[in-house]
Amino acid sequence: MPEKIYGLLGRKLGHSWSVPIHAAAGNKAYRLIELEPEELPAFLAQPDIGGLNVTIPYKRDVMPLCDVIDPHAQSIGSVNTLVRRQDGKLYAWNTDISGFLYMARRAGVELRGRNVVILGSGGTSLTAQAAARVCGAQKVTVVSRHGADNYKNLDRHADAEIVVNTTPVGMYPRTGEAAVDLVRFPACRGVLDVVYNPRRTALLLQAEARGLPCSDGLPMLVFQATAAEEFFFDRKIDPVENPRILALLRREMENIVLIGMPGCGKSTVGAALAALTRREAVDLDVEIVKAAGKSIPDIFAQDGEPAFRELERKAAAKFSRESKKILICGGGIVKNLQNYEFLHQNGRIYQLARDLEKLPTDGRPLSQGVDLAVMAAERAPLYQRFRDALIDNNGTPANTADAIWRDFCADFDFERT
Repeated sequence: MPEKIYGLLGRKLGHSWSVPIHAAAGNKAYRLIELEPEELPAFLAQPDIGGLNVTIPYKRDVMPLCDVIDPHAQSIGSVNTLVRRQDGKLYAWNTDISGFLYMARRAGVELRGRNVVILGSGGTSLTAQAAARVCGAQKVTVVSRHGADNYKNLDRHADAEIVVNTTPVGMYPRTGEAAVDLVRFPACRGVLDVVYNPRRTALLLQAEARGLPCSDGLPMLVFQATAAEEFFFDRKIDPVENPRILALLRREMENIVLIGMPGCGKSTVGAALAALTRREAVDLDVEIVKAAGKSIPDIFAQDGEPAFRELERKAAAKFSRESKKILICGGGIVKNLQNYEFLHQNGRIYQLARDLEKLPTDGRPLSQGVDLAVMAAERAPLYQRFRDALIDNNGTPANTADAIWRDFCADFDFERT
């Protein structure tokens, strides 16, 4: 008897985290299934389908190929969960709405009585619209590229209190982009973005800067996945599994970022962290040397500090959008505040502190012939602005690495509460 097929059905799935989520829920057979539109009918006609999730762009396209669609999903107008039951029929549900409500609730984003603007008009937008209405939103407006409400007339919605992004804008690998600027919504009181990679899109970074409650889409993805698993195997999953899996994914995917004064031991501690965690350590200074084809002292001597800072900015932009890395940054990376957005989008940032008299200066252009105490004082507010935690590095690299890892793990255990 052939094995049942379980997986995520979509067109381009290289960014997806669904496999580890379902594995954490106990489904080791779950896989990614990339198909072109013309391949859908034949694939969904297979008798050995166990359970499928459906993502962009097929949440509506699969509906005519299903035998039985849950009335609630039918009313939403999109499905994301398919199961072939023993009667041979293909059944469909929408578990996204439960996931959306979980995401909003967890973030403390209140939809009841609010004016809600939803960016995008695809299948996930239909879910967000239904969720907003279920919660009693006062007004729901859908903004799309070509609709009556579009990105050229956002001013008519300046009273929006909740902004929801259901578009892929800002998603890996095109991080740093946002469908809108929150400045256009002065009354905004909360932001939800269904994108989950990176953790903090450009839109969410804006929300954070304004002190607004907000969330990426990973809580939604986890909750809808466990709800789908219940349909796949006709079983109930303990609700505590959702925060457990969420914390597990956060810890697995988030970067560890090291900043601090030149010579404070970032490279050495980074190597110790790599050995401890089995993560790849990426030294941005090393990557800058590769890109420039010359040493850092030569870059400063021949091209000047501005040229070096631009190379540093590009390296930060490139590597910080990745996941599960240890990023080792140069001492002056904090001099460009744009680097904070790069590093923070997918990472927890640690400043290493080491006594000034222990800081070496050889091979460090900006440390030559300067008062390190003055440099440290000038950079102190910048390091404070960037960091999530301050770690003492006057002991051994192994002890420092252990302290960082304990803090990192504890941070995600806290998220489970």
